[in-house]
Amino acid sequence: MEDWARRAAAVTAGVAWMALALQLGIVVVRMAAIGQGLGAAAWRFLGFFTVLTNGLVAVVATAVALYPAGRIATPRLRLMAVVSIVLVGIIYALLLRHVWNPTGWQAVADHLLHEATPLLFLATWGLSRHGSLAVRDALWAMAPPILYLAYALARGEADGWYAYWFLDPAKLGDGRMALNTVLLAAAFLATALLFLGIDRLLARRIAR
Repeated sequence: MEDWARRAAAVTAGVAWMALALQLGIVVVRMAAIGQGLGAAAWRFLGFFTVLTNGLVAVVATAVALYPAGRIATPRLRLMAVVSIVLVGIIYALLLRHVWNPTGWQAVADHLLHEATPLLFLATWGLSRHGSLAVRDALWAMAPPILYLAYALARGEADGWYAYWFLDPAKLGDGRMALNTVLLAAAFLATALLFLGIDRLLARRIAR
């Protein structure tokens, strides 16, 4: 099982790194077209939860493939990564897919970042070792969205740009913004607890 997990992780890492490189190239070209340089392109690129989460997945998957016993491939970090990347795919499908229609290389990048990487890392997680997670690890899985929310709001306050319409307080107002925050937090916690339950089921199945 562990050998299959490492193979799946290697494929996941390759796809994630490729998707990130492609998306960065697209952003650089797009920003250059409006007279902005590499610094502005990097700043815009790093504003998306999708990009940051794919980066987390790329790092964790690389560690699982190369150093499965290392600190970056721990069950807790794998849980954090799988919860975030699965919700990247779900939230994109439910809240973002209908607001734009990417074409060309942007469509390719979108499919890789929002569909291929989530599915591949889900497979990697499923094939990895199970049975050592605790409830506190589900709470740790809340760290990426909480940190991103603080980061996104600070960025938006600084330059007026928000990566996602459902996290833009200027458009939504305080009440709707607070509701969206609570709903997203609940979604992350519920997903983390679901994966915790699956982890225990898989551990029992393997033990039998």
